[in-house]
Amino acid sequence: MIDRNNNKSIRAAYGNALVKVGKENENVVVLDADVAKSTMSITFQKEYPERFFDMGIAEQDMIATAAGLASQGKIPFASTFAVFATGRTYDQIRNGVCYGNLNVKVVGTHGGITVGEDGASHHALEDVSLMRGLPNMTVIVPADCKECEEAVKYAAQIDGPVYIRVARSNVPDVFGEDYKLAVNGQVMREGKDVTIITNGETLVEVLDAAEILANKGIDAKVINMPVVKPLNNDIILKDADSTKLYVTVENHSIIGGLGSAVCEVLSENSPTKVLRIGTNDVFGQSGTAKSLLEFYGLTAEKIAERIAEKMENL
Repeated sequence: MIDRNNNKSIRAAYGNALVKVGKENENVVVLDADVAKSTMSITFQKEYPERFFDMGIAEQDMIATAAGLASQGKIPFASTFAVFATGRTYDQIRNGVCYGNLNVKVVGTHGGITVGEDGASHHALEDVSLMRGLPNMTVIVPADCKECEEAVKYAAQIDGPVYIRVARSNVPDVFGEDYKLAVNGQVMREGKDVTIITNGETLVEVLDAAEILANKGIDAKVINMPVVKPLNNDIILKDADSTKLYVTVENHSIIGGLGSAVCEVLSENSPTKVLRIGTNDVFGQSGTAKSLLEFYGLTAEKIAERIAEKMENL
């Protein structure tokens, strides 16, 4: 069982992971846009100050500098809030990083509606969509601290642009210490009636939703899909012919994110009924993370309710 009373900072896990990969590879350098205490890249700064660069509130400059460092053999991790890391810097990432297939790792913290009281201006609900649309870009959305650490390690090992999306809110442990990043996805729970695919913070909500559905007589299969791009088609298509419904759940707009990626695979290979759960083409709003998850239907109870209602009407 997942202990939801012992949540931990996934941003702190990111900072600690930077130190670990930095210790293993002296070519790892870290850049931040004046929010190192929030992204927790400050942990790396304290350990390796000579390899840390605070670029100030100049996100475009940060990405351009990271591209320059990558062209000289460094492995730069450039961090800021997700809404700025992908939106404010899109041109630099597209033309300066992805076009040249440079080895830059962009990390957007404070992703999704769980940024909370900062409101719509800071709720990145389209960042995954922006990044997965770029050639050469790998996109990863970790669910807990261990998966975040593994995502950073994986990003440091592969050559090419990577976007990692990290939550602001604290999260419970889902995976054990022996976990390695499930690049091809991972079945967390078997089931025959409905297949639910998710990642990030909503994984724990989906696992709890599956328990609620089981009590209603609905057997749910749950797949964790941390790597949104490149997406592993095989795990998606394995039960496409037999499952009654596919459901995608994400702390992101239903347009362009995980839901869209799954629908693209299914529509081209095995057309299947799909329910996409996320934010419905709207901006966020100010409120506590808990109240916003409830409002946008991303709690375990709301997810189970939507799925049960859809199953009844198939």
